Amino acid sequence: MKTIDDLNFKYIVREPSGKNPPQGFSQDTAAVVKSFHQKLPGYKPTDLVRLNQLAKSWKAGDIFVKDESTRFDLKAFKVLGGSYAVARLMCKKLGLDIEQIGYDYLVSDQVRQQIGQITFTTATDGNHGRGIAWAAQQLGQQAVIYMPKGAARSRIENIRSHGAKVEVTDLNYDDAVRLCCENAEKNGWYVVQDTAWEGYTEIPLWIMQGYITMCSEAIEQMASMDTQPTHVFVQAGVGALAGAIVGYLANKFRDNSPRFIVMEPARAACILASAGSSDNTPQPVGGDHETIMAGLACGEPNIIAWDILRDFSCCYLSCEDYVAANGMRILANPLEGDKAVESGESGAIGIGLLDLLVNNDRLEPLRRQLKIDSDSKLLFFNTEGATDPENWQNIVWYGKYPSL
Repeated sequence: MKTIDDLNFKYIVREPSGKNPPQGFSQDTAAVVKSFHQKLPGYKPTDLVRLNQLAKSWKAGDIFVKDESTRFDLKAFKVLGGSYAVARLMCKKLGLDIEQIGYDYLVSDQVRQQIGQITFTTATDGNHGRGIAWAAQQLGQQAVIYMPKGAARSRIENIRSHGAKVEVTDLNYDDAVRLCCENAEKNGWYVVQDTAWEGYTEIPLWIMQGYITMCSEAIEQMASMDTQPTHVFVQAGVGALAGAIVGYLANKFRDNSPRFIVMEPARAACILASAGSSDNTPQPVGGDHETIMAGLACGEPNIIAWDILRDFSCCYLSCEDYVAANGMRILANPLEGDKAVESGESGAIGIGLLDLLVNNDRLEPLRRQLKIDSDSKLLFFNTEGATDPENWQNIVWYGKYPSL
């Protein structure tokens, strides 16, 4: 593991060792998942923003940002995984395959009479919980959502707006997950959590598969421009999103797979810690995981995701909050000719990192190792909009969290 002390920046670069593409993320699976999402009210592909002027300025071939700030008017991608997992759970109770039914059937009186009232529960920093609450509301079911200490008021109220009960704890994210599971067992609720551990893998896999739609849309949009990514920057909390994207693209491109760069907050870098372990096993990171990137403030890796990220990623790194803040400002204030992108803290870390890679001499060796140059086609995922509007304004308007 290499460290640049004055930037508090750590990274590992290595050649991917994966041979066979991960199971569960095939083109056939992607088609089933997307077919389900297309039946949801309000579905439409989110924009893939091509930042031509920024690419010219930074001497990159192309920069693409998949903008999830408009997904179902919920300002985040998480609903893709939550809605698919909730629907799969209901199908399991009904004894049906999700390919056999439509959204209209799931919300029908017939289904409610057959399976009764279900309560879904999860722990969340905000976006995942809102996705579960929205899905439960759409399907006429109930949701109980647990949040870690320090949860933003706007994120709490957004979840409550979908009829869910919200419990804000004095715990960190990982301990909130444990509390959620304990109460679910006591009350007969269904845990829909986006992390996985021994004995709990089916639902997290469904959630990860739900995320494929975002990535498959992006690749189709790039194909319509006659291009494909050479590099994919993806942020990690527990790693579910990163694992889904890497798993899907490793299947999609196989021998011509992009380079995958996995990014985390400095105080919640459990994927980086796992990559740096002597036996490449999942490594928890303790503490409060304090960071503005609330959606990435997780200390225990999803074991399904880690197996994929271990074998197919080429770089793992951790960044301070100013990197994400700079990314937010860059996306919100584009060069003339480029489109502005509203990006929340967890959505902007990739562009903030690229800024360092191309403009900070200390990171030139890493940029060369990653082979980022004028021929590169760089894909980023803006996973959330301004889900904490007050903090977004303080960062973008008033310069909170300036560069070191």
